Amino acid sequence: MPWRDHVKQLKDGFNSLAKEVQTGINERSGSSQPPQQQYHANHQYPPQPPAPAGASAYWRPRFQQDIPVTVEWDAKLGNGPDGWGNQELQHYTALPENTFHTQNGLLVLRALANSRAPNPEQKYTSARLVSRETLSRDRGALTAVIQSPCARGIWPAFWLLPQEPFSWPTDGEIDIAETWNGDCENHSCLHWGHHHEPQKHRVLGTKIHEMPRRPVRYDLVWDQPGGHPGQGRLIWFIDGRPVMKGHIPGGTRPMRDMTILLNVAMGGNVCQGVTPSDGYYDMVVHSLYASDEPELGGWHGFDHAWGNPGVPEGHGY
Repeated sequence: MPWRDHVKQLKDGFNSLAKEVQTGINERSGSSQPPQQQYHANHQYPPQPPAPAGASAYWRPRFQQDIPVTVEWDAKLGNGPDGWGNQELQHYTALPENTFHTQNGLLVLRALANSRAPNPEQKYTSARLVSRETLSRDRGALTAVIQSPCARGIWPAFWLLPQEPFSWPTDGEIDIAETWNGDCENHSCLHWGHHHEPQKHRVLGTKIHEMPRRPVRYDLVWDQPGGHPGQGRLIWFIDGRPVMKGHIPGGTRPMRDMTILLNVAMGGNVCQGVTPSDGYYDMVVHSLYASDEPELGGWHGFDHAWGNPGVPEGHGY
């Protein structure tokens, strides 16, 4: 099948799903009252989107209720230095209230806001997961289908950092999917060098107005010949469409050393100091895997997207 037809088929599948699925998340706030503790054990989230073939997948975490989340993920704890460097409000936990697998094979990261809690560490809790595996390839594709909360004071993210220990941002950071403070806009980002140096960041926003109402497919494809750090190419895709491309910056760690992160942050600088309303905010991961070859047209499709002058390289700041 020509790669353009394959992309159209994927997009049609997502559009059809969006019409059928009612998520119960309010479009403007994305919040509701905190559930009872047994809620997440039995709750049925919307059905998974039509799953891509993933024939060349070499890593796929298991989203099964009989497998603890921490088997394949390192759950970070606490509030970090200076609120994880951004004056964020949340305390990360490894508790099942904040991260769990559902009966129908999904991974959920839940941010809970309860401003009336007497214990300050329980007012805002969430999950931050780091994969125990690295990308471990010099070229490949990372794919996720995620339904993100889109609400004021909420900052969900799907991103990459080098395996610990590392120096940030010198060793590199790649943000694949994140939305800030209820803007329903995906921010594809690339960070490197020293934090306050000019032009050491690239970012591009893509509006997804229906973000809180449907799962969205995100792909990051990388090609780093010979695994030489500071060389190679990256392309970000949303629902099969290339939205940003960029050269891998000098001084960064090899792509094979990158780990996968999922988290939901609350408040802080990125959210302009906004405190989320009391309630819960779910980041629902329908599918996640790494492949030896991009599904969206293979490496020929990657080269075609790279050479397309209509695919931007993002804005520096």
